[in-house]
Parts: sequence; C-alpha cells; structure tokens
Amino acid sequence: MKYMHMNLVNTYAQLGATFSSNVVPQPLEQPRLVHRNQSLAEQLGYASFSDEDFVQFCNGKNLPKNSQSIAMVYAGHQFGSWVPRLGDGRAILVGEATKSDDTLYDLQIKGAGLTPYSRNGDGRAVLRSTIREYLCSEALHNLGIPTTRSLCMIDSETLVYREKTETGAAMIRVAESHVRFGTFEYFSYTKQYDALQALVDYVIQRHFPEWKNEENRVELLFTEAVKRTAELIAQWQSVGWCHGVMNTDNMSILGLTIDYGPFGFLDGFDAQHICNHSDWQGRYAFSRQPDIGYWNCTALAQALLPILPGGQESAQAILKTYPKFFAEKYSILLRAKFGFATADESDSTLIDQIFQQMQEEKTDYTIFFRSLCDDSVENLFVDREKFRRWYRIYQRRLNQEGRAEQDIRAGMLASNPKYILRNHLLQIAIDKAEVGEYSEIETLFTIMQKPFDEQPDYESYAELPPGWAGELEISCSS
Repeated sequence: MKYMHMNLVNTYAQLGATFSSNVVPQPLEQPRLVHRNQSLAEQLGYASFSDEDFVQFCNGKNLPKNSQSIAMVYAGHQFGSWVPRLGDGRAILVGEATKSDDTLYDLQIKGAGLTPYSRNGDGRAVLRSTIREYLCSEALHNLGIPTTRSLCMIDSETLVYREKTETGAAMIRVAESHVRFGTFEYFSYTKQYDALQALVDYVIQRHFPEWKNEENRVELLFTEAVKRTAELIAQWQSVGWCHGVMNTDNMSILGLTIDYGPFGFLDGFDAQHICNHSDWQGRYAFSRQPDIGYWNCTALAQALLPILPGGQESAQAILKTYPKFFAEKYSILLRAKFGFATADESDSTLIDQIFQQMQEEKTDYTIFFRSLCDDSVENLFVDREKFRRWYRIYQRRLNQEGRAEQDIRAGMLASNPKYILRNHLLQIAIDKAEVGEYSEIETLFTIMQKPFDEQPDYESYAELPPGWAGELEISCSS
C-alpha cells in the first residue's frame, strides 16, 4: 500500500504515557468511501492515493509502519462544570504529516473505536455527525475561518446505537494541533506541574519555536491563545455561526474551530439563538459566545497559574486584552460587511438600529447582508418604511467613504457569503446518505468551496430555508 511510504512522525506520543495512551483502531465492517477531500490531499502530498487506500487508512487498517496510534488525555469544563478526566473517547491520533515547510499536521481518525477515555461510550461516530463535521469544517475553511479540516470519510455496515440505530462512520481529521484548553487543565488540576510545563514547551517548540528560549514564554503562549480565541469568535459572529458546545475541552490552543457537534448558521437573525437542543439554559447562545470565549480564557489562565512567572497579576493583564482583540477584529469584519472601509462614530448606532429591526422581524442574516447592495433588500422586511428610513441614513454614510460604488460593492460581496451550510441542507444530504446516496454530499462540498461566488447552477441553495428547517433539533449527539 502507498501508505507505507507516508512520511509520518508522532511528536506528541514522544511526550510519554502521561500525555496519551497507546491504542489500536477497531475497523468498521464493510467500509465504503463517502468522500475524499482532493484539495487537502494535494496539500498533504496524498493526491495519488486511490479511493481504496483512503478507505483502508480511514478505517485504521494498513497504517504506515512509522505511525503510532494514541488517544490524548485531557479534562475540561463542560457547560461550566468541572470534569476531571475526559480525553479522546472516539478519536485516535495516528501521526503527524510532515511538509516541506516543516509544518506538522495531525492525522486523527475520528470514530475509530474504544479508547481508555471512552467512558460509557462505544468510541464510534455515526454517519450523520460525521457528514456534519466533514462538510462544515470545509465550509468554515473556505470562509477564511481557522478550523480543523477533514481528509476523507467512510460509511460502513457497523451498527451504532444512539437515539436510534445508525451506521458507524469515520473520518480523518487534519489540524496543526489537537491540544485543547482542557489539556492544560488536566495537568494543572492533577498538580502535574512538570508535565504542564512540558506541554507548554511542546506547543511552543512545535508552533512558536522563536519563543522557546524566552523566560516569559508561558505569558507569550497565553497571550497568543487569548488573541486567537477572541479573533476566532469574532469571525464566528460575523458570519452568524454558532458552535453549540464551547466547553474548554472543545477550545483549541491555536484558536482553531474544533469539535463540530450541534453547530448551526443563523437563518432568521436572533441574537439569543440556541443551536444546541441539549443546552436548555442557553449557556452557549449566539450572543453569549464572545463572553464564553473570555470565560474559557479565564479557565486557561487558572490552569497556567502554577507555571506563570508573573502569577495572577500577569494573568489578569493578559486577560484584559481579550475584549480589545475581539472588538478590533469584529469591528473590522462588521464594517466590511456594511461596506465601510473607514470608521465613524455613528457606525455603532447605525448598525445597532438595523440589527434591532432584523431581530424583531427575524430577517435572514446571510441573505440580508448579501442583498444589502441591491435594490431588492427592502423586500426582506415587513416594516419597509422603517427600513427605508434606516437605508437613507446608511446611504449617506456610504457616500462619506468617497469610494466608487463598484469598489464598495465588490468589497461587500467579498465579505458576505452567498452560500452557507444551513442545517436543512445538511439534513437533506444526511437523509440521502443514510440510504446509500452520497451525491448531495459532493454537491454541498462543491458549493462550499466558493461561498462568495454567484454559482448560478446552485442558486436554489442560497434561498430562504423552508418552513420545516425551524423544526430541526440538533443535540450533543449530533
């Protein structure tokens, strides 16, 4: 098999048994390829591998001789409550692909079977959740949002039991790191401070080697994590995307979107939207995501305190940068969506006014911004006279830019996607895939490669969602 020639290392495994456990993937029965991400395969140097090669690799068989399968241990705050030991319960890191620029990419099989951290689970992933993560990670990537990605996914005849009997599936998740806030929490709360320092040094050596000899390297890493987290969530807010389960074990130290579960893009605008049916308290509602990001950074600060040279004072100073990082990034993104290249003191009021009307009327978030530079935008509102009053003020503000209309419009179209991966589109693809028809997955994958383009052949995928879309319930098991 070609995979025997894959250039893999596993630097995380070299940290030792304190950080992970050796595991053996448990192959699925009668695996079959659902999709392969050819562009990512080309990036990693795997473009020439056959479909069967991908199936076997994703199924945990015929692994390269230089692979070393491990499950990573971590802890975390789940819905605000401390859970002392979690870990990869259904994911197995088989190695890190090396590239010519010395960047390492984790290759992790998700859905590969039991690990020491599976708790009462079966270590499996079901087809529907695998489809959701596979497609949405690619959708966010092409929106320019930092994220893990997926190399390929398979279906099988293995039965998995959730709310109903489903088929097991697996995917290969690719990321520069799978280290989480909860990884640091695990070693801190178990008072393994040498291991905590080793983890910090590992992350720095792998991702920020220029800091490795700095005395304040822990502060530097924490500052970077705060900045990346704030900016990531600003990007989520700008496209109307909800994560759904922002537990500290689902927060990447590199500021990547990770662990796709009950996520969702906004349809009708609702700042209080809760995309996770299991989140009955609304902890992770759309409008709360920025604050939860700060809460999670505070939890990371607490974990790092035992090895933070500057102690509590340093941690607090760094945490205070979070609102600034978020506000700066979000302001830039939001102004771009409205066509503003400059800042004006009236912008906040102007934007708040239209968001208030969108909230009242549940105006479709994505379609509104895509239509804002067209004459048809007022048709999205019930109270059109109210919108027209706002629009006249908005036009005067645009005129202050002193830029050509076509330049403003081009910038807005490049900042406001036409196509997003709405839950009802995913559900249609899932329903078809569950009876063995995978073509809709390919269609959605193709559309999401170019979310800002017009794509006339797929115009229907940019339309308002059907009425039944609002009845979909996405839970943590999704």
